Amino acid sequence: MENTLDVNRLVLPTLLTELLNGGRWRHPGDDVLRDLMPWFESPLDFLTSSEQIRGESRSLTLFADDPPSSHLFREARGSISTAGVELPWLDAEQAVLIAVNRIPGDDVAMALDYRTDPADPRVVASDFWTDPKQCSWRTVTPTFSQLVEILRLV
Repeated sequence: MENTLDVNRLVLPTLLTELLNGGRWRHPGDDVLRDLMPWFESPLDFLTSSEQIRGESRSLTLFADDPPSSHLFREARGSISTAGVELPWLDAEQAVLIAVNRIPGDDVAMALDYRTDPADPRVVASDFWTDPKQCSWRTVTPTFSQLVEILRLV
């Protein structure tokens, strides 16, 4: 079991590492997520290992580096952006995916957004339903620990 996990040079929150190592980072049910994120219409699957989180999070920089995808998914690299990268945009260098679309092709996700706090990052999720032409990243909870508390995972 790993004590410290990093993805894209970002250290996963200690609480997430503990949940992953203990097999307790698990999907709470579609109804629970629908109550938490009323705008979110597609089902998500939680990423339950550091390998899954690393693998899925690679897409963030791929989208950020492709101008049409960057615009559609509102993902950019903060290190090369001429303006600050703030919501509804996601800074691909300061984010890690923790849940992804269950249905192939839906291209939706939930992510940790490290711009607020590297130890207990904000949780955001994509929103393609308010404006189907372009994604917006919206706050789910101000911190990861609040998400865990709401989902009753500890």
